[in-house]
Amino acid sequence: MTTESASPVEGGVTDRLTGAGLDVGYDERTILAGLDVVIPDSSFTVIVGPNACGKSTLLRTLSRLLTPHSGSVLLDGRDVKKFGGKEFAREVGLLPQQSIAPEGITIIDLVSRGRFPYQTMFRQWTDADQDAVDFALQVTRLTELSQRPVQALSGGQRQRVWIAMALAQQTPILLLDEPTTYLDLAHQIEVLELCSTLNRSGTTLVAVLHDLNQAARYATHIIAMRSGEIIAQGPPAEVIDADLVERTFGVRSRIIEDPETGTPLVIPLGDGAVSFDRVPGDTAILRDSTS
Repeated sequence: MTTESASPVEGGVTDRLTGAGLDVGYDERTILAGLDVVIPDSSFTVIVGPNACGKSTLLRTLSRLLTPHSGSVLLDGRDVKKFGGKEFAREVGLLPQQSIAPEGITIIDLVSRGRFPYQTMFRQWTDADQDAVDFALQVTRLTELSQRPVQALSGGQRQRVWIAMALAQQTPILLLDEPTTYLDLAHQIEVLELCSTLNRSGTTLVAVLHDLNQAARYATHIIAMRSGEIIAQGPPAEVIDADLVERTFGVRSRIIEDPETGTPLVIPLGDGAVSFDRVPGDTAILRDSTS
């Protein structure tokens, strides 16, 4: 098992998106302290861990939504703070955890906003823009609904619209913060299969997921976090074992081979599998604050 945090390679850039010495927090509370991270090129990287462990904070920092107190996020060896907004948006796309659509906007209009980074005074809407929007609507099964107002959709349908907008952006790196939120099982699988297809076509994806078995099945690279630290990372088959599950989630389990994919499958043990004295994340924070 790989348990050390990866660091950017000195003297050259081996992977496009990296973070070094990241100190990140909200107000006076530190979430990430001195964190180093490398996102392998052309990987489908999934960040897993208990609630409040820093997964979304890390993703938002990589996307420039959060500015680290110290340390830096680098894209191609260049601090992301030095990129112009549209320049960065042509390289890194983001599906945030919560998004609010403008009142009255239709699906196709919202998805078309994914092409904003490519618009300039001298380059308006092109056939390439339309093709990108049409493709995004097709793969998210929204073509027939494209003229409907976003506010009239179910939660799952709205999530697919935001995914479509991110796809229309056509960035080589795509960050997704809990992309399966609000989706039933069938649509969760549909989204993750789509992510796998995009990854196989060359897109680097980074996603925050709560379901460890889904992460094990679809990811090519796992980052396991606890209490703001990366405690293990690497291919799922090398990273996910019973010790990691207990240290990360406080759950005793047996790991077997998924009969369909050969990937690790986490089976929680029976009564007593969860030790609430050892569960990280929200439970630990609540326990510490009242002790």
